Amino acid sequence: MDIHTNIPLKNYTTMKLGGPARFMAEVRTPDEVATTYRNARAQGLSVFVLGGGSNVIAKDEGYNGLVMRIRIPGFTVIADDLNSTTIALGAGEDWDAVVKRTVDMELSGIEAMSAIPGTAGGTPIQNVGAYGQEIADTLQSVEAYDTSTDSFVTLTRQECGFSYRDSVFRGEWAGRYILTSLTLKLSKTPPQPPFYDALQQYLDQHSIKLYTQLIIRDAVIAIRANKLPDPTVLPNTGSFFKNTIVETWKLNDLKSHYPTIPAYDMGDGNFKIPTGWFIEQAGMKGKLLHGMRVHDKNCLVLINESATSYKDLVEAREEIIGTVRDTFGIQIEQEPLEIS
Repeated sequence: MDIHTNIPLKNYTTMKLGGPARFMAEVRTPDEVATTYRNARAQGLSVFVLGGGSNVIAKDEGYNGLVMRIRIPGFTVIADDLNSTTIALGAGEDWDAVVKRTVDMELSGIEAMSAIPGTAGGTPIQNVGAYGQEIADTLQSVEAYDTSTDSFVTLTRQECGFSYRDSVFRGEWAGRYILTSLTLKLSKTPPQPPFYDALQQYLDQHSIKLYTQLIIRDAVIAIRANKLPDPTVLPNTGSFFKNTIVETWKLNDLKSHYPTIPAYDMGDGNFKIPTGWFIEQAGMKGKLLHGMRVHDKNCLVLINESATSYKDLVEAREEIIGTVRDTFGIQIEQEPLEIS
């Protein structure tokens, strides 16, 4: 295992911003995770764990510690019966490659999460999801290095504390656990309608009545290609803002002014409203703000068109947040984590 110094974080994050990491190491086994972490802490260094860099933002000053890039491989069937297959994944596996492999095995549960950049180990952190599926639906457990006890532990799905685009790994236990593997239980039953609205509309428009894992995967890839820019071509982090969750009273208040506002019942008196709708209605669709372009096909996405600093991104972000707050009385939230 090599440790490198003064590595530009802009080269390892899809927004292509950020100064240097003082140290960077790639780890390929759980033991390397533990050893690297112990050595860094013994030197008084803070540690930031990085996967594919697709859902993180780096600051201009970089990171005065050690960035640990997780590259742990693994794809193993650990249980199989008439109805399901359970698979253990190394945290460093490319997520879309995992999805493709499960689709090739005719397994259901993550096919609608196709074409999401990043690593498998990053998916539980923010409970990644798309088109009606999220990792919490199929995850059984995670293996992790517990930095507080210097030991490896297994955490069940319930212990992960999943909620909409959130988990204990972003909240109360942020920084405590370094995920090394995860276990998913996938179904052998073909995908069943009704599907997520955007996906169902695509299927209807293309007169698709046969639903297989591959057909759903191909449909999702086509939808995403139309709505989400490729980060290898146009620097971005995918959805930069979380969709908005409001209570019934707030939705009713919004509907009194905006009768056609889209909303999805989340249960327990909560409703999800697409944050891109707020941004578009506030007149910011397609706008260039401090070098950041609000994507004209999906207002949740900010594209780094000419920004050269984290400061540019912050100014664009705050202008969007402020405009939405002033227009609708809604405080929208950033989705990507920040390296700090």
